Amino acid sequence: MKSVLLGAVLAVAALVAPPPASAMSLGSYLLHIPERRDFHTYVWSLIAPCRNPDNTKRTDCIDAEIMPQPIAKAVYSKVPAWLADGRYTMVIDDPFGLRCGDIYYGPTIPTHDVYTWDATTLTGQMVSSFAAGCDGAPGGQITYPFFLTRM
Repeated sequence: MKSVLLGAVLAVAALVAPPPASAMSLGSYLLHIPERRDFHTYVWSLIAPCRNPDNTKRTDCIDAEIMPQPIAKAVYSKVPAWLADGRYTMVIDDPFGLRCGDIYYGPTIPTHDVYTWDATTLTGQMVSSFAAGCDGAPGGQITYPFFLTRM
């Protein structure tokens, strides 16, 4: 009886306890940006540590491959994701970042996108900067919250 009760307590604790400090591990993740006006989904493949010039592995960086689904009017990127103080930072210059008018066929505007996220919670934000807005509007920035789920 005691072992059944202990098992139940441990099962509940596992469901409500925060993820371990090493929640961000090498693998593939699905990017969720609920507030961004885009018809794509993105898979982030974080499968290899960055390398030093002498080919040794780094512990503060992961090589990230960003794969849009579908690939139409979207950019495939391979960039480093740098880790500092428990947060990753990744920068992508997206030639199709801001969508104007018709989401599928309308014009697009290049953006400079900086992604930052917590290595434990896998939540963060993307700050998207652009020199000019849609329909001649001035440039600016839009901040989008996002989260990652392991695939």
